[in-house]
Amino acid sequence: MDFDVPKIDEILNLEQLDTNIFRGKGVFSGLQRTYGGQVAAQSLSAATKTVDEGKVVHSLHSYFIRPGKSDQDTIFMVDRVRDGRSFATRLVHAIQDGETIFSLEASFHITTDEGIEHSDKMREVPPPEDVIPLEQTGGPLKFFSMWAKDWDVRVVPDNDFAHNPYTPSQQVVWFKSRNELPDDQTFHICTLAYMSDLTLLHSALVPHRDHKVQMASLDHAMWFLRPFRADEWMLYDQVSPSAHGGRALTQGRIFDSHGNLVAMVVQEGLTRTLAEGKVAFA
Repeated sequence: MDFDVPKIDEILNLEQLDTNIFRGKGVFSGLQRTYGGQVAAQSLSAATKTVDEGKVVHSLHSYFIRPGKSDQDTIFMVDRVRDGRSFATRLVHAIQDGETIFSLEASFHITTDEGIEHSDKMREVPPPEDVIPLEQTGGPLKFFSMWAKDWDVRVVPDNDFAHNPYTPSQQVVWFKSRNELPDDQTFHICTLAYMSDLTLLHSALVPHRDHKVQMASLDHAMWFLRPFRADEWMLYDQVSPSAHGGRALTQGRIFDSHGNLVAMVVQEGLTRTLAEGKVAFA
């Protein structure tokens, strides 16, 4: 299957219909439903367009409510919940056919605050240049290399990094945009939201490679901790602490190439045992 996915700037460039109403064009993804990272990134983009330049998003919490249609336009309704001196809050509903398919709440913070400093360290892994690009590998993630053509994604082999013996499911991924992106931190944040959903739920399948499951993102939360560029190499250190009852919890720490922790992600997803004749993504 082959399809032409627009550049990230086309995806994030929403049309403003009214003061707090935006429209994103449909993007056929080759999947049955809208790619979760797309609707999350567009919702976040809509929210950022209603916030003063002095504040930058530091966290988002979201729910995938209904499967979206990937080739259909989406309307984004922004509620300006709060505008304070240090923080601002926005609530966004993504709508298709008159129904909410996705909801997002984002918090924005001024960039001039100061406080304590500490950070987790990045685990030792081979540099991205020594890892095979996703499109040259097989396995369940290869499909995404066809779809995410503007992204260089490289899954570090299991035997090339030290494993935490207390975590049952671990996956480490290098990734970056193949194209140079604008010098705008908000653009890079929205781009990271777009990419953050790509491989995370699959980290739950590492101990269950032969188990066929039906997969879908259920919720998604992110914290943006330090400035970064999405067109430079970042390491996505992913774990799945639990899978039970047809759902899996996954977590990801994202580091820049210098080892700075720039973002964290938590997602719960559907990992229901796949019935005969059913498709993996629904």
